[in-house]
Parts: sequence; C-alpha cells; structure tokens
Amino acid sequence: MKTFLAFFCSLLICLSAALAADVSDGSAPPDLESAKTLIDKKDWGSAITSLEKFVKANPNNADGFNLLGYSLRNNKRYPEAIFNYKEALRIDPNHRGAHEYLGQAYVQTKQLDKAKELLASLEKICGTQCEEYIDLKKSIDKFKK
Repeated sequence: MKTFLAFFCSLLICLSAALAADVSDGSAPPDLESAKTLIDKKDWGSAITSLEKFVKANPNNADGFNLLGYSLRNNKRYPEAIFNYKEALRIDPNHRGAHEYLGQAYVQTKQLDKAKELLASLEKICGTQCEEYIDLKKSIDKFKK
C-alpha cells in the first residue's frame, strides 16, 4: 500500500511539473478575461500573445480562437485572423461572433461575396434581428456605397 501511495504521489508531482512546463514564462496560463481586458485597451500585440497561449492550452475553445482572430484582424493580420475564425467555426459551426467577425474580415479584404455568405449563415442561425447579423449587414452596406 505504501508503494502504491508513493507511486501515486510521484505521478501527481510529474503531472504537475509537465503542466507547469508548458508555460514558458512561469506564469499561470492566460484566461479569456485577461485577454478581453487587453482587447478593451486595444493592446493587440499583448492580446495576441495571451490568446495564442490560451488556444494552445485550450485547443477546443471556439471563443479563444474567435478572440484571437479579432485581435489579429485589428492588428491588420488578415490571413491569420481568417484562419483563426475558421478554427472557431470548425469547433462551433454556429458561433455567431465568429460568423460576424469572419464576415468583417472579408469586408475589410474586399471579399464581399464571402461576407454575404456569412450574413446568410447568420440569418439562419439567429435571424435578422441579432446583433451579429445587424452589425455585419451594416458593414456590407457601407462597403457597397
């Protein structure tokens, strides 16, 4: 019994060390709230760094990929932003924010047909009165003028 207990404790210590080793600067893994604070401050570089660590630690979190895409897009890194929005949609095909923000990226890169496809997707997901649909439609209409 003592041998098993010693083995179990060793295993826990090794697992803790392995998890801690994944964070290069010795700090705790970033969370979405701290990343949102950086986004609110428009500190795109720091937000990107934080969110890259977050999605590495949480590869199935659509919100993390969506916010990373948002930060990259606002840093005018459009191909990377589009990739991350698509990752968010791969994880959660009905993620309204990712649909809207990917559509915004397509408007900004003058790919209006793709933006309209995302607008149609949003209409199916949440109708024409949800905030994401309304915001993307405004951007598309503004681009047309």
